[in-house]
Amino acid sequence: MSADELRKRWFAWGIAQVMKVYEPLIRDRKQQLLGDLEGDVLEIGPGTGPNLKYLRPGTKWTGLEYNPHMFPYLEREAKRCGLDYSLLQGSAQAIPLPDASVDVVMGTLVLCSVPDPQGVLDEIQRVLKPGGKYVFIEHVAGAPGSRIERIQQVMKPIWCCCADGCHPDRRSGETIRRSGFRELDLESFELRFPIVAPHVMGIARV
Repeated sequence: MSADELRKRWFAWGIAQVMKVYEPLIRDRKQQLLGDLEGDVLEIGPGTGPNLKYLRPGTKWTGLEYNPHMFPYLEREAKRCGLDYSLLQGSAQAIPLPDASVDVVMGTLVLCSVPDPQGVLDEIQRVLKPGGKYVFIEHVAGAPGSRIERIQQVMKPIWCCCADGCHPDRRSGETIRRSGFRELDLESFELRFPIVAPHVMGIARV
């Protein structure tokens, strides 16, 4: 097994452990955001599947995940939750679906780690049907000049290395605001979680 394959396998296991700590902190907000989704749902970067338990049984869900070592976790969780599911391997920067083909795109903690966040948002808008929505939760940079922003900047090299390219100091909320969605409802909040306490969540419509 190559070094890259070992890294991906380790990260799949590691993120599953991290989610055991993170999920109880975010559970109520995810239920609010994800609990009533309808139609064809595409999730980008689903990881080990922590969001699937919020979807209603029978939901038609497609997961687009670049790391194949996440797939066993996703299959197990999708079956447990009673979803009509399919899995695709690939990047959110080139979603392998036709234009205007899904009702909902969901993504949590995705824009922090992709090489081109705006490219991902462009792809999301491409695959959404007219009137479709993008639902998201992202950790973001602290306020300019704040203590947490300074900590994020100092820790960034180590954080990116250990967290598979995750940038703790991205201003993803601002990127979403500028990305051309027809309508945006965005909320800022904080979690008691080291380095990445500041978050945004919301719904963007095309």
